[in-house]
Amino acid sequence: MPTPGYVFRDSGTTPEVEAKEDEKGLKFEKQPSQPESPKSPLEEGSTESHVLATAEHEMKGASQHAGEEDDLTDLGWRTKSKEIPTLVGGLPNEELWTLIRRFNKQLYHVKAIDKAPPGGLDLFTAEEDEFSPDKLRSTIERLYMTVIVGLINFGKHIARLRSWREPRRTAAFCIVYFAAWLLNLLVPTTILTTIVLIAVPQSRPLMFPPAPIALVSAKTGGAQKPKAGVLGSHDSVTGAPEKHQGEAVEQEASNFVSGIANVAISSAAGKHEQGSPDDDPVDSSIPDPTNIAGKAADLKNSAVGEPVHHDKTKEPMQDAMWQQMRPIMHALGDVSDAWERLGNALSPTPPFSHLTRVRFASLLIPGVLVSLFITSSMVIKGTTFGIGFAFFGDPIISRGITILNEKVPNWQQYLELRNTLLKGVPTNAQLAITLLRIGEANRAPLPPPPSSDEAPPDKPAALDKDAVTSNLDASHSDVEDLITPDKPSSTNQDQESGKEKKKSGTRVLSVFKNTTAAGIETKLGSDRVRALAGSSNAKQHLGILPKKSSQEGAAIEGPVEFLGRYQGKKGAVYIDSSISPRGERTKCACPCVYFSRETMTGDESLAGKTHEPVWALPVADVVEVKKVGGIGWKGKLVVGWAMERQVKEGIEIVGKDGKRWKVMALKERDELFDRLISIGGQVWESW
Repeated sequence: MPTPGYVFRDSGTTPEVEAKEDEKGLKFEKQPSQPESPKSPLEEGSTESHVLATAEHEMKGASQHAGEEDDLTDLGWRTKSKEIPTLVGGLPNEELWTLIRRFNKQLYHVKAIDKAPPGGLDLFTAEEDEFSPDKLRSTIERLYMTVIVGLINFGKHIARLRSWREPRRTAAFCIVYFAAWLLNLLVPTTILTTIVLIAVPQSRPLMFPPAPIALVSAKTGGAQKPKAGVLGSHDSVTGAPEKHQGEAVEQEASNFVSGIANVAISSAAGKHEQGSPDDDPVDSSIPDPTNIAGKAADLKNSAVGEPVHHDKTKEPMQDAMWQQMRPIMHALGDVSDAWERLGNALSPTPPFSHLTRVRFASLLIPGVLVSLFITSSMVIKGTTFGIGFAFFGDPIISRGITILNEKVPNWQQYLELRNTLLKGVPTNAQLAITLLRIGEANRAPLPPPPSSDEAPPDKPAALDKDAVTSNLDASHSDVEDLITPDKPSSTNQDQESGKEKKKSGTRVLSVFKNTTAAGIETKLGSDRVRALAGSSNAKQHLGILPKKSSQEGAAIEGPVEFLGRYQGKKGAVYIDSSISPRGERTKCACPCVYFSRETMTGDESLAGKTHEPVWALPVADVVEVKKVGGIGWKGKLVVGWAMERQVKEGIEIVGKDGKRWKVMALKERDELFDRLISIGGQVWESW
């Protein structure tokens, strides 16, 4: 197992090797030795993100220091997370991995565009982005983790202020408020307070002392027992335990979406109580579970005597609903984007500048001056005039918009917050890809977020009890009782005895599971036969469902080699600068992605190792990268239930000439995707 700082000699200077030609006529050659280090494609400065990735940083982590070497450095891809040093200067590893983990869930498909959008950052969502239920789920989960949790936290801060459990802080707010009210300076005082909170981060914990969200009661403003029974995390609503920072909130977001779906299906049934591959062998034989809601509603209507066979509104209404889901999904995504940009403007993450916060605060200063001279009657007059003009001035407004569309096409984009007030401020996804580019610019790809199958520890998270007792008006013993897990109750014993009664039902369910698992194995077995007969679709399914024993304890792949299958044959995808297609680019050691049926063993270095590529493509020529599924989503549900095995996914790469390469059965598909989109100088658009 390599330790952090292990060097793969896969790039930079390599010995001269004569050109080779494979059986398909594709020519590849080793790069001639270079006297100087090759220029990184990121140094082209396509966007502000590329510029920041290659800039000199004041605070440096292990990835920035690795840039002093010409060889690719493994910063700990197969090392325990606690043994990995700080990877990016100014950002704890747990926060970095939280950003990357959510980035992997958010992005599915990217395409290169000619130039950066007006905001100066890439990775914006395309207007033509197609709707899918999986994308909607990801969008709602993101909305929960950013906006909803933020609003819940804000509401609990208000409850704390109103409760008078912190008398000094509440009294200070009360005195300032009524003094400003008496002097008719309420608006200027509010704006000045906002400016202070924005420009002086040290004032935020003084005015609003932090406390774990789950530990604060929204009704009383005092301390409460977390809903999870233990305070295992600080930033989650339930306080559930987590192995790594941010995982509890992510699990809450998943359950939030599942809860909405359960309510929707229950309502449709009238309950009254308090990327898929073609020709999928598993997915094609499974009914669509989403039809359950519609069928349940039909059955309920039939039971009460309402005719369902002559319903002429069903299909038009369903079509209209699906057509409106894309703009709804985009609107939810825009809300989350704005919230994330606001948070990153108030608390910038290196390497983004802190001057954005000062600029943001300076824009409010004119508001203070204006509010000193504007009276309440003027505000009422102006508001009522605006309402009347908007209602009756349609001919003037329509004519003005028509002229504006002719003179300034796409003028709406220049008025968006991302291109005006929040210009240059990233979303969390844009921040994540900038951090990934920092690693690639220094030839030190960032290690993937740690993961394990172990359950999170059922113990309280680290907590400053002195701060909590002073902020929530609670004693040390009260806080200790609230944050520690409850002792097992007698109901657990009842549940144990109840298991004996359910044995017969469990046996019946086990028969169904075993039958289903056998059917899936039969389907995949027939695919092996079809693949030997030359079926291209069947070849894409080979290796997607490995044995459970081979998955347990398997080492993480990367950062150079990613095992997979191309056209059904085993091999590996390599991201390397030692092999490039013969042509104009031969003179520079540009990064190259290629597939070879020869693989490394253990910690073997690429230096001096000759790989015969099946295909190769300079990273600079990649124009599209897409995650594709090993099997369809219905098949994944069945495999997860019946076999409890992880499905290996795939990735599709498109070159400038339109050629496509699809590699399947990739264990570290997300890590390969991240390296492909962050190593080059492309300007990406999310689809």
